[in-house]
Amino acid sequence: MIGAPVINDIDRRVAPDLVSALSEVPTPIIGDVFGRLSGMQGLRRFDRNGRRAGSAFTVRVRPGDNLYLHKALHMAQPGDMLVVDGAGDVGNALIGEIMMRQAVARGLAGFVIDGAVRDIGAFREGPVLCLARAHSLRGPFKTGPGEINTPVVVGGTTVTPGDVVVADDDGVIVVPASDAAAALAAAKDRMAEEERLLADIACGREDNAWIDAMIYPNGAN
Repeated sequence: MIGAPVINDIDRRVAPDLVSALSEVPTPIIGDVFGRLSGMQGLRRFDRNGRRAGSAFTVRVRPGDNLYLHKALHMAQPGDMLVVDGAGDVGNALIGEIMMRQAVARGLAGFVIDGAVRDIGAFREGPVLCLARAHSLRGPFKTGPGEINTPVVVGGTTVTPGDVVVADDDGVIVVPASDAAAALAAAKDRMAEEERLLADIACGREDNAWIDAMIYPNGAN
């Protein structure tokens, strides 16, 4: 194999209080403020832990091989989210209960994997987030190669190390580290707007004039 192993640290993490604040925002709201163009596709939820957020600790592995994921698991810091580009391969699980327990012991936020997992009963009852493309009882190989903390693509979304990953029952969305503060502010405005709309609906004073304005832009109806 040509070249040395690619193993990096995260250059910059978003402040923990900002990550925590983003963990309170539903993923559809974040998607709306990013123009409804963002959000991972094709991943399934395997845990029951509600909404979680963490700093993206990225891993790229050869399909069906988790050697570099083991390395990443012992490099990541509390609060990190392991985001794994497994090329969408679901023939062999990349993680199972043992690695999940290691993540718990290290205080990690969870796993987002474009690949398969196993021991899904343990994830269902466990305390960390887990989204993956599928599950498989077949275990992984451990020969490499791989990359740690390089840009990866998971569920059709590019993830850069240190980005904020927010996940809930609606899916997974990535907030670039440089946009985290602005995204939170815009999301708060959006949530306040939706609260006002829900209050109007409850009181029977919903304004639907915008519908005809869109259908009849010239005012004819």
